[in-house]
Amino acid sequence: MKHRIIVISLALLSLCSVAAGQKYRGVIDKSVAVVGGELITLSEIEQEVQMMNARGYASDRNIRCEILENMMRGKLFLMQARLDSIKVNQEMVEAQLSDQMDKVRTALGGDDGVVQYFHKPVYQLRQEWRRQIEDNTLMQQEQQTIAQNIPEVTPYDVKQYIDSSSVDKLPVVPIKYKLSQICIYPDRETAALAVKERLLSIRERIMAGEKFATLARLYSEDTETARKGGELGMASKSIFWPAFSDAAMALKPGAISQIVETPDGFHIIEVLEKKGDMFNARHILLKPHYTVEDREVAFKKLDSLKTAIADTLISFEMAARFYSQDPATRTNGGQMADPHTGSAYFEIDQLKPQDYNAVKDLKPGEISEPVESLDNEGRNGNLVYKILRLDGIIPAHTASFEHDYTEILGEVKNIKQMQAIDAFVVDKIKETYIKIDPLFQDCEFQMKEWKSKFTKD
Repeated sequence: MKHRIIVISLALLSLCSVAAGQKYRGVIDKSVAVVGGELITLSEIEQEVQMMNARGYASDRNIRCEILENMMRGKLFLMQARLDSIKVNQEMVEAQLSDQMDKVRTALGGDDGVVQYFHKPVYQLRQEWRRQIEDNTLMQQEQQTIAQNIPEVTPYDVKQYIDSSSVDKLPVVPIKYKLSQICIYPDRETAALAVKERLLSIRERIMAGEKFATLARLYSEDTETARKGGELGMASKSIFWPAFSDAAMALKPGAISQIVETPDGFHIIEVLEKKGDMFNARHILLKPHYTVEDREVAFKKLDSLKTAIADTLISFEMAARFYSQDPATRTNGGQMADPHTGSAYFEIDQLKPQDYNAVKDLKPGEISEPVESLDNEGRNGNLVYKILRLDGIIPAHTASFEHDYTEILGEVKNIKQMQAIDAFVVDKIKETYIKIDPLFQDCEFQMKEWKSKFTKD
């Protein structure tokens, strides 16, 4: 059961519809809210709308109302953070700023596109966004402080939550599987050699005068860019695999790279344009492909291991340690674990579809037939052959005190944290000087307390 993260991030709000923005157009910039000594201007809200457009976020709500409420909430946390003398980590601020700048520059085609879209020089935007990130960080840290100061959640609190909630309101714990695997990879070296030979042949044709774009359309396995002649568009080097970026940045426009290997496969690259740490390039991507013979050899070996395990000639754990080629699981006797949480149990949506289909009809202790699946490398995973043993099943059920205490404890703690944060906001609204422009009086704010803060026309 995943907990909600309690943060306000103005840079991650949703995009408004065109119709929702009509009433704000043509209004001269002015202050639309005062929170304590902090002003919120219409231009600040419109800049947030622009940012959401640039980053492609969408929402069914009136985005300007959502932005304003979040800004006002944020000001309350910001003022308290300053009173509490909370400091920000400047290295983290600069890292977030660089990431934000790279995404926006990539989306808008470089610095010129950013200037044209925001009607401000890049250095000014960096200053504004740095200040915004610093403020957002202070807000988040203040919220975390409030959340951490709630009284410790006790077993009594958990029991009371369960007893006071109707069954249909209690969280449902989905079915979970505990699995072990033995993996065999196809002959990667042979497949990689074949790919390199194909790419070298394509590169030679380009060097002989054939157009890179034409051959990209014909052969590239990056389907998104192949139809555009392999062109990636002007983008920051930070969004690509390091090996790809390094090779591209080392090329002069018009030059063709040697073969470049990344977790996605093998590439040749043609740089079209470079500006600072951004570039526009074409590429042709080829991935290793494996033969029916590779599959047959792997399946035969896995079948033999399955038979030996069934005949008790070797245990599954010992077979995994000696024969599995997956470094992440073979040292544990093949037992799989979530790389993010370390949990040995997986919900259905955490499993590869191929793995789930292999074990869904098994009983605990049974071993699947050999299957073709994917590992967790690269963006899409590499081909791997495996057998899986179903070690255990936790059926889907309504959460209970006896069996799901940890999950419910987290839920109760999260509820109490949210209540503490909302209570802080309500108290601060009541005791803080706040005025909101009638331009926003039709907004359906999440907290009704804001309604008493509107100025009269």
